[in-house]
Amino acid sequence: MMQVSPSNDEILVNVTPMETRIALIENGVVHELYIERSSRRGLVGNIYLGRVVRVLPGMQAAFVDVGLARTAFIHASDLQDEVTRTHEGVSHRPIQELLHEGQVLTVQVVKDMLGSKGARLSADLSVASRYLVFMPYANSAGVSQRIEDEQERLRLRSILNDLQAELGCERGQFIVRTAAEGIADVDELRRDMTYLLKLWEKIQLDSGSAQAPACIYEDLPLFCRAVRDLDRESIARIRVDSRETYARLRQFAQALVPSAAAKLEHYPGERPIFELHDVEDDLQKALSRKVQLKSGGYLIIDQTEAMTTIDVNTGSFVGHRSLEDTVFKTNLEATQVIARQLRLRNLGGIIIIDFIDMQDASHRSHVLRMLERMLERDHAKTKLTQVSDLGLVEMTRKRNRESLEHVLCESCPTCEGRGSIKSAETVCNEIFREIMREARAYDAANAFLVIASQRVIDRLLDEESASVADLEAFIRKPIRFQVEAMYAQEHYDVVLV
Repeated sequence: MMQVSPSNDEILVNVTPMETRIALIENGVVHELYIERSSRRGLVGNIYLGRVVRVLPGMQAAFVDVGLARTAFIHASDLQDEVTRTHEGVSHRPIQELLHEGQVLTVQVVKDMLGSKGARLSADLSVASRYLVFMPYANSAGVSQRIEDEQERLRLRSILNDLQAELGCERGQFIVRTAAEGIADVDELRRDMTYLLKLWEKIQLDSGSAQAPACIYEDLPLFCRAVRDLDRESIARIRVDSRETYARLRQFAQALVPSAAAKLEHYPGERPIFELHDVEDDLQKALSRKVQLKSGGYLIIDQTEAMTTIDVNTGSFVGHRSLEDTVFKTNLEATQVIARQLRLRNLGGIIIIDFIDMQDASHRSHVLRMLERMLERDHAKTKLTQVSDLGLVEMTRKRNRESLEHVLCESCPTCEGRGSIKSAETVCNEIFREIMREARAYDAANAFLVIASQRVIDRLLDEESASVADLEAFIRKPIRFQVEAMYAQEHYDVVLV
C-alpha cells in the first residue's frame, strides 16, 4: 500500500494590539494573507439598521446611512421584499416604489469600502457558522456548488431537510458550506443550525430596540473567522503567537470548530512567527509591481480602480530550443505565480492577463488549462475566458474585501497618486515589530532610539502614544524619537542606545 505523506499546510496567527495578521501556508509557501487593524476592522458580514438618505431612480439604487464614514450603497436587486420579488429573488418594481428618503431598513455589508466607494449593502441577510449559512429570507435550501459529488450533495441535503423539520424552522433556509463535504455529520450540523437560529433571534431583538443608524451585529474577529473558514483536512496545525488569543481561539474552536481545536498551538518562539516560511519577505514582495520568475522571466502587476493588469515577460530567460518553446515555458511558469499572487494580494474584479504571444494553438490551450488548475484551490470564485490571438486572458475574481495594497498602502503625495507608499500607520507597526525583535536579541540595551520621518514620528507621539507606552512597559526600556527630514515615509532606523 502506498503511504500518503502527511500534510504540512498550516495557519499562522500574528496578533498585536494594533493589528491581527493571518497567513495560510500551503506546501511550505504562503498563499493567502489577511490583515485586520484594531482601528479599522473589515465590515463584510456586519448587519446595520440604516436610514435611506437618497434614492437614485436613474441608477436603480439608493444611498443608506448606516453610521460609517461614507454613505453606503444598495441596488434594487439587493432589496428583500416578499411581495415584489420572484422566486429567483429579483426585484421587478422600480426602486422609487420600494424605498423613500428617511425610510429605516435592516441591511448587511456584502463589500467593504473600496477607495472612494462606500460599502455595498444587501437586504438579503445571512449569518454563517462553520458548516452552514442561514438566510432568513431565502425560499429554498441548498448545498455549495463547490461540492460536486452527487451522493454527498444528496446526503447533506437530506440531513438539512430533516434538521429543519426537527427544529421547527419554518422561515428562512440554510446553505451547506464547502467545509462540510465528507466531514459534517448530523450532530455537527444540528449544533450549527441551533447556534444560527439563536443568533438570528438575537439580531431581531437588537434590531427592534435600536435607533438608526446603528450596528446590530458585528461579524467575528479575523482570527475566529480564519479558523472557521480556512481550517480543512490538509491543515496540520494552527500556530498563534499570542497566549490570550490562543485561549480565546481554543474556546471558540471547541464550541464551533472541534476539528481545529486539536491543531491549535501557542507559539512562544523568540523568532517572530511571520519570519517562519519567509512570510514577512513575501508580504513585502506582494507590494511590488515586479514579480520575478525562477526562469528569469517576470510579471508586472498594475492595480487600478477599474481593473488589474498582469503582463508576462521573458526577461533574461532565452531557453534552449526555439523562441516558441521559450515563450511557452515562460507562460506555463507564469500561471503558477499568477494564481498565487492573485490570492496573496487578494486581487479582485476584472483582471487582464497579457501572456506572451503564442503561435501554437495547442500551447494557448495548455496554458489556459494550467491556469484553471492553479486556480482550483482559490477560495474566491473565478471565471476565465479563452486565450485570444493576442495572448490576452480576461478573468474575474470575486472581491469582497480590500486588496493587500489598499490595506497597507496609501496614495503617494509626491507623485500625486500615480503610485503608492506604505501608510504612516503601517510604518509605525513595522517599527513596533522591529523594537520587539531588537529587545529580544539585545537584552543589554538601555533604551531604543527611533529615527523616522516627521509624519511617522508625529503619529508615534499622537495616535500611537498609548501603544508606545504599552510597548515600553512590556520591554522595560524607554523609547526615544528623532525626526530625520531626509527620510522618506517608509524609511526608519531603530538604534540601541
